Amino acid sequence: MAAEEGARVALVTGGARGIGRGCALALAEAGFDLVLVDLLEPEMAATAAEIEGLGRRVERYAADVSDFARAHQVVDLAMAAFGRLDVLVNNAGRPQPKGIFEIAEAEFDTTLAINLKSCFNYIHAVAPVMQVQGGGRIISMSSLNAHSGGVTAAVSRFAYAAAKAGILGMTRALAKELGPNILVNAICPGLIKTEVNGNSVIRERGDQIARDGIALGRVGTPSDVAELVRFLAASEPCFITGQDFVIDGFQFQV
Repeated sequence: MAAEEGARVALVTGGARGIGRGCALALAEAGFDLVLVDLLEPEMAATAAEIEGLGRRVERYAADVSDFARAHQVVDLAMAAFGRLDVLVNNAGRPQPKGIFEIAEAEFDTTLAINLKSCFNYIHAVAPVMQVQGGGRIISMSSLNAHSGGVTAAVSRFAYAAAKAGILGMTRALAKELGPNILVNAICPGLIKTEVNGNSVIRERGDQIARDGIALGRVGTPSDVAELVRFLAASEPCFITGQDFVIDGFQFQV
């Protein structure tokens, strides 16, 4: 069954929980049907039920986002289900707190595969679809770490920062290559508190950082990021491409 006439379709990787869930729900509220991609199948089913509760169609696919062939398979399945894909949100990612003297080669490779190659995988699969359709929007989730290099000297995150910085270079290059009809942008969240958050900085120092190190006096929420995703996905007209948007409440100290 194709999407209802006039309905736009968005694919969100890492859409089961956290920022991905927030983005998926915001897009559903904006009238998009959704394709969710994640490995967390129970959580993905729960998010899908919320989307259906908003009156939108949703398909969900279990996938390791670092798998190139599976990305193309997922896009083929989504096209068979909906007949179109208008927005890609590359949200899936995984932190890596080890520094250069602790990290193993395999861990470095995995960090780049999940956080950076995953974006390549889904853009490679989706861009031809958008070209045939005559346009689309690609939004990739980078990180404030891409600008700062990591949280603190004690928590280097150099591999994660490298992967997220790579997204910014990819975004700028693809905005040129895929323009003028496909808009490509990136978002760099700062400290974002999710319902299942493994970030020890937020757990241990969130209140102090919010009070002393963020101009708006609080850490972010998935909804803060989702509102920007909704704007970049749905605004018409839109003269924005090749940009990265820091969304951190002006975080000046950690």
